[in-house]
Amino acid sequence: MTAATSITVRVPLKIRRRPGRKTVVIPIGGEGGAVLTRTDPALVKALARAFRYQRLLDDGRYASITEMAEAERVERGYLGTLLRLTLLAPDIIQTMIDARAPEGANLPFLLGAFPECWTDQRDALRVGSTG
Repeated sequence: MTAATSITVRVPLKIRRRPGRKTVVIPIGGEGGAVLTRTDPALVKALARAFRYQRLLDDGRYASITEMAEAERVERGYLGTLLRLTLLAPDIIQTMIDARAPEGANLPFLLGAFPECWTDQRDALRVGSTG
């Protein structure tokens, strides 16, 4: 048997207390190589919720949007609007998660009407296909 070895990793960070949450602040640049992004946390959260709700429907946990809205304590219209986010083209979703989305691609815009066709979505958002 070999002796157990341990590795110590030191990460320079500060924890700032803010009302209702704690935020980890890491140094920009330097050895850590942290890079500022402009990811919209509200948009990422809405996308995550949309796909979670869609998975619950697909798995048969809820029979309808109305039933799910009551169980999740969410307004039915808002839930339906969120579920539409799952119809976005995969490359558009990826650009939003990677913080590369154009300025106009924000949550209020996406909660409005957008085309069903992925090509038309790309044209409307001016997002090129990433492959």
